[in-house]
Order: sequence, then C-alpha cells, then structure tokens
Amino acid sequence: MPRSIWKGSISFGLVQIPVALYPAEEPNELHFTQLDKRNMTPIRYERVNRETGEPVSWDDIVRGYPYEKGEYVVMSDEDLRRANVEATQTVDILDFVDEADIDPMYYDKPYYLAPASQNSKKKSPVTAYVLLREALRKTGKVGIAKVVIRTREHLAAVRPHGRALVLNLLRFAHELRTDEELDLPEMDAEGKGLGKRELEMAERLVAEMSTAWKPEKYKDEYRDDVMKLIEKKVKSGQTTTPAEASEDEDRPREPGTVDLIALLKKSLGEKGGKAANDDKGSSDARPKERKTDTPKKKSGSRRAA
Repeated sequence: MPRSIWKGSISFGLVQIPVALYPAEEPNELHFTQLDKRNMTPIRYERVNRETGEPVSWDDIVRGYPYEKGEYVVMSDEDLRRANVEATQTVDILDFVDEADIDPMYYDKPYYLAPASQNSKKKSPVTAYVLLREALRKTGKVGIAKVVIRTREHLAAVRPHGRALVLNLLRFAHELRTDEELDLPEMDAEGKGLGKRELEMAERLVAEMSTAWKPEKYKDEYRDDVMKLIEKKVKSGQTTTPAEASEDEDRPREPGTVDLIALLKKSLGEKGGKAANDDKGSSDARPKERKTDTPKKKSGSRRAA
C-alpha cells in the first residue's frame, strides 16, 4: 500500500469525512546520472553556506521568506500549519458543478482519497465516504474544493472513480493563457481554402479511426526504445556505438504545401480509378506546380587554383 502524503478531512456542509491522500500516478521516468565526461565519474551537488563555503546538513536548514534584501523571516512547518489550521487539514468543498462543464485544460494531478480513522481504535468512517461518493455518482456532479498541500493552496475537483473518490488538482483560471495570444485561423473552414470534399473525407477518416477508449492500449514506446538502445550499449561493453539511423530516417521533411486530398485518400486506402478522376480540379488547397529555370552551364572548364 502506498504511503499517504496528507491526512485531513473532506468538508461539505456540516459533514466531515476523515481521509488520507495517496498519489494516483506511478512514476515511470528514466533517470540518468550526470557524469563528468573527462573520467565518467558521477558529479554531486552540495548544500553549502554562501558566506563560509562550508557544507550544511539537513538538520541545520530552515525555511526563510525574504521580506527585504538580505533579511528573512524564518517559517517552520508548525508556523505554516498555524497560519490557517483549517485550510491545511481540510478538503473544503465550496460548490458542486457538472463534470462536463470543466474544461479538460484545468485538470492537473490526480490523487486517491481513502477513508482514514482519526482514532486508531475507531472504525474507518466509510459510511460518510460512501454517502458522498454515491451522491456524486448519481447526480453527475463533482465537488469543487480548496486544499493546502505542503506550502501551496490548490483548487481541486472531488469526483467518484470506481470504488474511490479522486481528488484532481485543478489549475486556477489565472494560471492558464488564452488562445488570444496566438495567431490562429478563424472558425470558418470554408473561408480558409478548404473544399467540401476535403472536409467530408477528413470526417470519414475520423469515423474510421474512432474506437472505444482503452488507456491500456497506449504505451510509452519512446521509453522502450531508449531502454533498447541502453541495452545495446551495455552488451557492446561501452566500446562501440550502435549503428545510427540512416540518412533518410534522420533527414527532416522539407517544408512546403500539402495535397490534402492525396493524403486523405492514402489514409483511407483509396486507389486511383474514378475517384481520382472526379477529384481533378476539385481541391482549392492543391498547390500549383512551380516552374524553375535550370541555370545554363557555362562552357569551358575551371582550372584548379
């Protein structure tokens, strides 16, 4: 069982539900050790006193807030808790909203909420936990809450997920940029050079590629590829480098215009025939071929310098 990273209560109305917070993510990142390339020895970072240059142990490190240049207010863990005891110990549900109304861009990190006993001699408060879980499930609502984790207050969504309640951290509105800052095409497909034919074929391709959502189907293939390369290097004794990709694989695609009809046909598996003849001249997006003048060769030969 994973270790809880926070304990407190879910609060909605006058109901208090003791809970513990557990990470829902399984770390799977590749971790590399930084080496000195001159002798392949791992490097290390030290915590040192800027003034004396002496190493500092964790026991001697405190948290300070710089209120002026060179002046600090020391804040202990107890100080941070006492600043707002309720906020640091409560998932405070402020509102209930329809889950469909939350733009996915607001979602951040997920955590599991599990019933936790405030007193080890008492049974876990499963009744109140189940009450909230089933109420959310039947109404299709999620609880919008605030919670302090470590030293920061977060906006969060509390929602049912199977037998569990999940707390999804949310981004505050001011933390998201709007697309107004970007140079984007207007919501007018036909006005941007797209013909009816292209749009219909694109919709057909989307329909043919549509399937049920099965998250286990998708793997981190890049990580696997990196691990394969690492294994090759290990087997080679670090004395040889595996063959690099061919020039064709490494060569970047040259920028240019794209024949959308041709690409869509290829994706849909269509081949020539009547469909190809019907499409002649139908695409506004098909680029015209440019004629390039081939420079004439000068007569004679150039002597080597």
